[in-house]
Amino acid sequence: MLQIVLIRPGSTDYHEQKLIQGTLDVPLNADGNAEVRRLIEELGSLELDAIYASEGEPAVQTGAALSAALDVKFRKLDRLHNLDHGLWQGMAIDEIRLRQPKVYRQWQDAPECVCPPQGETLEAADDRVRSAMAKILKRHKEGVVGLVVPEPLASLVRRYFTQKELGDLWQATQEHGGWEILSLAPAEASS
Repeated sequence: MLQIVLIRPGSTDYHEQKLIQGTLDVPLNADGNAEVRRLIEELGSLELDAIYASEGEPAVQTGAALSAALDVKFRKLDRLHNLDHGLWQGMAIDEIRLRQPKVYRQWQDAPECVCPPQGETLEAADDRVRSAMAKILKRHKEGVVGLVVPEPLASLVRRYFTQKELGDLWQATQEHGGWEILSLAPAEASS
């Protein structure tokens, strides 16, 4: 059986200020580094076979630290870069809620129907996730694989494996430093 450990990178100043990070490279802050140290402790007993990370700086910092501390192979996957929020990047979530209340609600209720101005649709990001997961599943049929992926892309990865709803992506955007295990039966891992 293959287990995917879905890991969210540690916190950045953007998380603390409730700003949309998207594809911007913002380094981990002190809290983020503390979260990574906690992740190292919590994930140490899982015997990871490999760690793959998004190309964004927080994911790379988190993945590299986990790799070094846990003595696990580490690779960046460009297809796992975070959703490009276009002109929303760097904006406060509340600012979008106040300036564009209809779009804010749409993103909350049906995010597949919204494309941030000059950004990327969830459909395009979902295509990248599917391509990246196919590559990983081809390489790993069993074992434990870590994926360091920021939100909201982590929600797309979770949906890929569980077929569950995305949930509130505004809330998910603020999640960091956590992890969950997604188990795949052999038939799922080979498809």
